[in-house]
Amino acid sequence: MARLSFLQRLSWLFVPLFLAFYAAAHMVEIQPNRKECFFEDLHVNDKMTVTYQVGGEGPLHIHFYMTDPADIHLTNTLSEYTGTHSITAEKDGRYTYCFSNEAGAYLKQLSFNVHGVIYVEDDGTVAPIEREIRELSAALQSVKDEQEYIVVRERIHRNTVESTNDRVKWWSIVQAVMLFAVCGWQIYYLKSFFEVKRII
Repeated sequence: MARLSFLQRLSWLFVPLFLAFYAAAHMVEIQPNRKECFFEDLHVNDKMTVTYQVGGEGPLHIHFYMTDPADIHLTNTLSEYTGTHSITAEKDGRYTYCFSNEAGAYLKQLSFNVHGVIYVEDDGTVAPIEREIRELSAALQSVKDEQEYIVVRERIHRNTVESTNDRVKWWSIVQAVMLFAVCGWQIYYLKSFFEVKRII
């Protein structure tokens, strides 16, 4: 009986840690004048949270909206490059969320996560160790989200640095060519002052 109790406690330790990674991470590219939509089937009182970050060139903003099974808008945001939106389902059915680049002129690289309800509400009967495990799971998920955000920002900054490096390189080449051209013209012009003109 003691062995069974130990296995039960062990399952309480590892199952929540496994469920902490239930959130699905996705990377998509959205072309200009296009939108990408996804859906989740929810039941009443289910909770869903969508977090996203936008990368790419040009203005880093995107239009995000979420609709319920009756196609009623639950969330509608314009011109955001990062966001977190949560809903609690009030009816059973398919909930749709979309990322729209229809007003954009540049390709957008989008990273987003979808979080579901992992635990029931704590009604006071939860053991202290289980409560600690739940808090640890939430903290791990927060760290994971932050890491994904940092990856997107690093990609944006790297693209900016590479673009700036190319511009500096070509501007340096143009300056060098102009310097040699001006030096050559000055030498030729000054040399003409010291030429002796013979009269025949």
